[in-house]
Amino acid sequence: MVSSYTSRYDRVSQDSEIWGNLKQAIARSSGFKRWQSERPENEQAQGLSLEDRVRRYLRETLETLAY
Repeated sequence: MVSSYTSRYDRVSQDSEIWGNLKQAIARSSGFKRWQSERPENEQAQGLSLEDRVRRYLRETLETLAY
């Protein structure tokens, strides 16, 4: 039982690390920077975390691609 818990914990830890690295790479990308510069000032003033901004960027990008 301990073994499966450890494996699950390791997997979650790896997933978190991968997401953190991916989030940083997206935030440094020219597409994200352009998208962010196009946001209205009032939206930028909301003080969203990097996590929230990257998630919104990905959602909007995927929605656009779905058309």
